[in-house]
Amino acid sequence: MVNEVLLVITDEYADWEAAMLAAAIDSKADDGTQKYFIKTVSLTHDPIRSIGGFTVLPDYSVEDVPDDYAALILIGGDNWRKPESMVVKQLVEDAAKRDILIGGICDGSVFLGMIGMLNEVKHTSNELEDLQAAAGEAYTNAENYVHEQAVIDGNIVTANGSAYLEFTREILLWLDVAPSEEVAEWYDFYKLGYIEMMKREQK
Repeated sequence: MVNEVLLVITDEYADWEAAMLAAAIDSKADDGTQKYFIKTVSLTHDPIRSIGGFTVLPDYSVEDVPDDYAALILIGGDNWRKPESMVVKQLVEDAAKRDILIGGICDGSVFLGMIGMLNEVKHTSNELEDLQAAAGEAYTNAENYVHEQAVIDGNIVTANGSAYLEFTREILLWLDVAPSEEVAEWYDFYKLGYIEMMKREQK
């Protein structure tokens, strides 16, 4: 379905990087409608375990992802640099050909560099030197590496592992999940915290 947002997670995925994004997207509006739905994708249908110990049964494997979906998001984790993760490459390339939103956070962004997906866009990751070392000759765009929490260029959004709020914000805006003012309020609430938000409203 075109209103599905696919989160690609591998064994030992970073659950905290997925949590905010999933909760913000897979929720109903005040009128009870729901614009997008979260679905998980992994290398196979086998259960996978997060770094934090959550066990997930993926909705799809890379072999049976539906043709129509709204975004493809690579969640960070400890296995993106392993050869077996390369089965995700074709899925990312197919999404790129159709101008579907592609996101990579933490080592998800490293994987995008490893398959040459960052060579024509501004982008970020955990660290430029680490990205260069992991991607090798497949990565040729150091001049467009941006030292920011999250960067979006065209239909590709990247972020470092601490930037799950910024990463989510950019995806929410790109997908038009909610008006920009609501997205900004959501971001400020979690970035600043409840107490600081209350102080702001009282001024």
